[in-house]
Amino acid sequence: MDSPTLLFPQPDLYLQTRAGNRIPAHATILASVSPVLQNVIKSSNRIVKIHGVPDAAVTAFVAFLYYARCTEEDMHKYGMHLLVLSHVYMVKHLKQRCIKGLSDRVSTENVVDVLQLARLCDAPDLYLKCARHLTNRFKAVKETEGWRFLQNHDPCLELEILRFMEEHEKRKRKARKRREDGRLYTELSEAMVCLEHICTEGCTEVWPFDVEVRREREPCSMFGTCQGMQNLIRHFATCESVKRRCLRCKRMWQIFRLHSSICLRQDTCKVPLCRIRLMDSKCYLKPGDREICK
Repeated sequence: MDSPTLLFPQPDLYLQTRAGNRIPAHATILASVSPVLQNVIKSSNRIVKIHGVPDAAVTAFVAFLYYARCTEEDMHKYGMHLLVLSHVYMVKHLKQRCIKGLSDRVSTENVVDVLQLARLCDAPDLYLKCARHLTNRFKAVKETEGWRFLQNHDPCLELEILRFMEEHEKRKRKARKRREDGRLYTELSEAMVCLEHICTEGCTEVWPFDVEVRREREPCSMFGTCQGMQNLIRHFATCESVKRRCLRCKRMWQIFRLHSSICLRQDTCKVPLCRIRLMDSKCYLKPGDREICK
């Protein structure tokens, strides 16, 4: 990469890499984009040492300070080093660019290293992305060298990750239960609507005795639920089990009970047994019926 200072006046300081190379730069430009460099420049003798990363990463860092852009090649090769530099020298835009670039490049092989770096560089979004990736692919990640190194040298972080995985699994179970409960409530709501519809207007196979029957009845908008309800009603009316204690009859009794407990029109409702609150009071039932409702 060509020096980023070729289009600018004579440089007035140098950035010294760990290999001893010196990259010419301008104090005004560096100080304008990094408050840390601003303080370092004030207290230095015009030579700012940047060690701990490859020389090419320092060159890419300086190029970003001048031109505010970072190539995909540099991000691929030096993304982790650039994240460290952007964090240490408080270059916000480069840090955001590195977080996005590393998030797109998280893999099973590098997820542990990127997660550790995200933790050290205060990058919560990147940390969360890595933690989720690790959780979803833990079986493969735990076979990597990075995970074995983590187990041997950073047990606190290992425990933190395992706790995250446990919480993640709990959240998944809760979300699954909420979805299942939501489906159940929806099905029960549709069942109540279909029961009233059948007992008031009738549907394709079951209808009230006082409703005029058309030769061809079109299915209703919730026919999937309504057809199942009609089958239950027909079975309930013809079941020969003792006191209607078969599974389908018990289910029908439960539906009648639920309807009677929520119906607000018991005086005019046409659903059988709606006027008799099966769940709250059985004093209106005959002794034989009480046994059926248990």
